[in-house]
Amino acid sequence: MTHRPPATAPVLVLAVHGSRDPRAAATARALARATAHASGARVRVGYADIAAPDVGRAAAEAGGAAVVVPAFLASGYHVRTDIPAQLARAGVADTPVAPALDGEHRTARAAARRLREAGHRPGEAVVLAAAGSSDPRALTEARSAARVLSALVGAPVETGFIATATPTAAEAAARMRRRHGGRVWAASWLLAPGLFHTRLAECGADAVTAPLCTPEHPDPGITEALALRYHRARSRPALTAAAPC
Repeated sequence: MTHRPPATAPVLVLAVHGSRDPRAAATARALARATAHASGARVRVGYADIAAPDVGRAAAEAGGAAVVVPAFLASGYHVRTDIPAQLARAGVADTPVAPALDGEHRTARAAARRLREAGHRPGEAVVLAAAGSSDPRALTEARSAARVLSALVGAPVETGFIATATPTAAEAAARMRRRHGGRVWAASWLLAPGLFHTRLAECGADAVTAPLCTPEHPDPGITEALALRYHRARSRPALTAAAPC
């Protein structure tokens, strides 16, 4: 479903992680186009790390009101700390920031689709391979997503982390093999290709799914979730009052 806000509606600043991998940048552009279609909004991309423009600059250069929508699977350090700091440095600290995608069942359904597309069968063990975070709340959110995915695919699912946290994806894959035998899958809990996804090839799983979004296929469930977060955030009374007449 495509929502069509008025021409004076705030710009949707799509906040993504940033990467030196050109496939990640291509995915961000594809996700921005798909989110623009789903939301009906004008969309600019801002990066929380590594690439430019950062989220603050993207919001400041929006030409009017903006809403930041984080394309992050968990509310970790980038969402809670880096993005607000970037907005403050750019002089637009009052820009609304929508929630990240944690707790969003559309993302778990996207991971389930990736597993089915790759040939996963019910009962085959799965490691939900997440990026990892120093924020324990983000780790809790990833484990919650694993429980949702388990119900969707009819298989045991355990979370493993690619960096920062434990168990690692390799440790989780080895444990699932000991417990359940048979094939072990690594379900990529990443929004785009890049270094972290490349590392999954070394985790010891028998098969690794594609990231949730690629340049060729920004998942429609995720773009719809981002669009809904934009519309909810722009409907807040404080933002409505600040919108240009």
